[in-house]
Amino acid sequence: MLSNNDIRTAAKQHGVRLWEVAERLNVSEPTITRKLRRELPAEEKQRIFSLIDEIAADKKNAARNAANIPNG
Repeated sequence: MLSNNDIRTAAKQHGVRLWEVAERLNVSEPTITRKLRRELPAEEKQRIFSLIDEIAADKKNAARNAANIPNG
């Protein structure tokens, strides 16, 4: 079983890519992948879950805004 599977599952369920999480953490995609190889401390996991929620909300808002923009 993969370490941090709960983070991977949450990201997938919210339609968030790990590179997007890495971007918010100001680290590279390979860095976040390496971090997830070992179980993270609870406070770091909570931070990542919060970022996943933020990214998902931003995507939802962007999609909503795009739907309301009339074609010029």
